[in-house]
Amino acid sequence: MSRPTPRHRTVLDRIPGGRDGRRMLVVSIIDKTGTGLWAGCTALYFTYVSGLGLGQVGLLMTISGGVGLAGAPIAGRLADRFPVVRLIVATQLLRGAALLALLTTDHYLLLTLYSALGALPDRAGSVLIKLYAARLAGPDRVRYQAIQRTTVNIGWSIGGLGAAAALATGSVDAYTYLLVGNVLSYAVIAALTLRCAEPPAPARVVTTSTDASADACADASADACADAVRDRPANPWRDRVFLGYTATDAALFLDDTILQVAVPLWIVHATDAPVGLVPLLLVLNTVLVVLFQVPLARFGATTPAARRLLVPLAGLFAAGTLGLAVSATGGPVLATCALIAAVIALTFAEIIHATASWELSVALAPAEAQGSYLGFHGLAQSGQRFAGPLLVTGVMAAGPLAWPVLGLALVGAAATQHRLLRDHVTPAAPAPAPAADPSLSVPTVTVSEK
Repeated sequence: MSRPTPRHRTVLDRIPGGRDGRRMLVVSIIDKTGTGLWAGCTALYFTYVSGLGLGQVGLLMTISGGVGLAGAPIAGRLADRFPVVRLIVATQLLRGAALLALLTTDHYLLLTLYSALGALPDRAGSVLIKLYAARLAGPDRVRYQAIQRTTVNIGWSIGGLGAAAALATGSVDAYTYLLVGNVLSYAVIAALTLRCAEPPAPARVVTTSTDASADACADASADACADAVRDRPANPWRDRVFLGYTATDAALFLDDTILQVAVPLWIVHATDAPVGLVPLLLVLNTVLVVLFQVPLARFGATTPAARRLLVPLAGLFAAGTLGLAVSATGGPVLATCALIAAVIALTFAEIIHATASWELSVALAPAEAQGSYLGFHGLAQSGQRFAGPLLVTGVMAAGPLAWPVLGLALVGAAATQHRLLRDHVTPAAPAPAPAADPSLSVPTVTVSEK
C-alpha cells in the first residue's frame, strides 16, 4: 500500500496573511494597473481634453499635491477608531468618484477642486493598505511588503503598456477611455476588498515617550505625573524620535523623484545620451524591483537588521548621484554607461530603503496609536512627492557638481537616522503584562522611552 505523498507548499501558500493576504495582493495589482493607465496621461488629459494651459496644469497638480498631504495623517487617525477594511473601501470609492467628476466639467476651478479631493483618499489609501498589511502579516510583514511592492510594479507596467497602446492611436478620446478604465478598476477593487476579513488590531498598551509626557509631569507630584503618563496616548506630533525619523525618511524617499523625474529630464537637457534611453531605464528600474525586492527583504526582517540597511543605503545614494554627475561629462557612450550605473545604484537604494522604512515605521509605532503613527509617517512620502520635483530640478539647474552634493546630503540623512534609532531598535526587557490574546496577528512592539 502506497503512502500518501506530503502536500508541498505552493508559492501562494507561502504568502503571509493567508487567503486575505493573497486577495489584497490582487487588489494591489488591479489598483496599480488602473493607476498606470491614468498616471502617465494625467497632464495630457488636462491639456488636450480640458484645454488647460501649461501653467494652469502645473498649478492644478501642485495644489492637489499639497492638499493630498493631509490624507495620510487623517487616514491614520481614523484607522485607530474604525475598521480598516471599511476605510480602504471608502477611499477606493472616493478616488473613483473624484476622478469620474473630471468628465463633468472643463472649468478650471472645478477641475482643481476635484483633483484635490481625489488626492486626499489617494494618499490615505496608501497608509491604510500599509496598516492592513502590518496587522495581517504580523512578524512576516517585511516579506509581505516586499511581495506587495513586486505586484505593484507589475501592475504599473501592465497599466503603462496599456496606456501606451491607447495613446498610440492618436485619438483624443483615448484619454477619456483611460480615465474611465481607472475608475472601473476602483469599483472592482472595492468589491474585492469587501471580501477581506478585518485583521485584528494590536492590543492596546500604554506607550508614551518621555518627550511626549514631559509637559504633563512639570510642576506635578510623582503620583500625578504617573497618572498623566498612564492616561495620555502616544502622539507622533509630540514624539521627538519619531519626528526626527520621519523627517530623515522624507529625504531618503527622494530616490523616487530622482528616478522618475530627474533622470528623464537630465538625459534630455544635460547629457549626450540618446533620448530613447529614457523608457529603457524605467523598464530596467521596474525589472530590478520585481527581481530583487522579495529576495533582499530577508536582510531587513528584524528591526535591528532594518537599521543596519541604512549603511549600504548611504553608499548607494552616493554612487547613484555620482553617476548622474559623470554622465554629463562625456559623449554618448560614457553618458549611457554612467546613467545605467546610476539607475542600478538608485534602484537598489529604492529597494533597500523600502524594506528598512517599512519595518522601522511599524516597529516604532506604539500599538495603541499605530494608525496615527503610520499616518504621520505617510507625510514623509507625500511631502517628498510634493517638494521633491522642485528640489531635483533646482539641483539640475545648478549643474553636474550639484549631484554629489545632494548625494552627501542623503548620506547625512541616512547617518542621522542610523544614529537617532541606535537606542530604539533593541527590544527592551520584558515587563509584567496581561497575557496577550493569541489570536492577534501583530505582536506588541516595545518602543524605548526617550
